Amino acid sequence: MIRTLLVFGITLAAASPARADLTHKIMSSVSLQVGGAVTTAERIGSSFSISGTNVDTTDGTTANTVSVGTITSGVYAPGTIAATQDTPGEAFSFSQSYTQADAVPTSAITTGDTANFGSIISTAGGTAGTLAGTINADHTMTVTAGGANTLAIGQLTSELTIK
Repeated sequence: MIRTLLVFGITLAAASPARADLTHKIMSSVSLQVGGAVTTAERIGSSFSISGTNVDTTDGTTANTVSVGTITSGVYAPGTIAATQDTPGEAFSFSQSYTQADAVPTSAITTGDTANFGSIISTAGGTAGTLAGTINADHTMTVTAGGANTLAIGQLTSELTIK
């Protein structure tokens, strides 16, 4: 029995002590952002489409012709197209469509101005107004909304590591 206790005592003495290293991190952050003015302009291009069945076309001078049109300042003008029915009294169809392009600017625009294009998206610059954020010692946060085009975000992160 003494031998068993002696072996058991040596085994307990040889065992390493338990280690439980704990690391706990608490991180708080507040982000405040006031957006700048942004304008995006996209130039619209010309498009022309014509189709028909059982009709004859003319550009006004030549029969069975579709005008090639002209391009001035980057804008296509298709010209005048007339259609006449091939056989009077029979079914026919004719359609044409035209989208006029935005003119190509002749010089660069001044900063703050906008080109005269068909597709424009503009966002006004932000105003801070009452925009604010605070973090207290106990990690509580207060975030106050601002004026137009602003962003306020409060974030609390907790991390526990056991080794």
